[in-house]
Amino acid sequence: MALLSPADGRHDADRERPPPLPHTRAPTRLRVRSTLWRLRVALAALCLGAAAAAGVHALRPPPAATVPVVVLARDVPAGSTLAAADVVVADVPPAAAPAGALTRAGDAHGRATAVDLPARQPLTPTLLADTTLTGPPGTVVVAVRLDDQAVAALLEPGLHLDLVAARLEGGAGETVARRALVRPAPAGGDEPGGLLGGAAGDDGGRPVLVAVTPAEAVRLAETSVSARIVAVVVP
Repeated sequence: MALLSPADGRHDADRERPPPLPHTRAPTRLRVRSTLWRLRVALAALCLGAAAAAGVHALRPPPAATVPVVVLARDVPAGSTLAAADVVVADVPPAAAPAGALTRAGDAHGRATAVDLPARQPLTPTLLADTTLTGPPGTVVVAVRLDDQAVAALLEPGLHLDLVAARLEGGAGETVARRALVRPAPAGGDEPGGLLGGAAGDDGGRPVLVAVTPAEAVRLAETSVSARIVAVVVP
């Protein structure tokens, strides 16, 4: 009788075991499907996010309408001649734009401010003046011959003056105009005779243009005949 050793049994088992199957790659289509299946949650979240973003964009109201308006870039005192650095163009809602507001910065260049104006103030024609005989609303412009011509030569447009009538015969002076606004001289350098004096060549000297109320203009006219007009610069 033949005896089988353990080694002989292993060899027989190895001979009876089928050979391993050859390794093959799955088709490309199957690999793509498998990858998409594993990424399905991420892809779904991405699609939902894109849909939500599109919905928000569709429901977002259109930008508010604006109009261009010329505004001051800084505080500007009355009588100042505006330059390019003094103004900017800002977009404001139509309801916030004053009627007749300037829309181009060039329209303000070379114009003089009729009153003290703060920064960001929209500019309108009523707030500006060319170098002509104009003053703030409610005022008139008169030519005043000051007693001290040295003081008159130092006065610049935009200054405010208290005008005091000093009687020739002496006595207490009378303030006949308060915070009169010095205005620019007309273009061409012609000295105006104005309401209160004779021609430019009179001995009274060079007049100063000031914007005052109509009542103050009357008082100045009445007192200039018999009094010396003295100017006091005030804030």
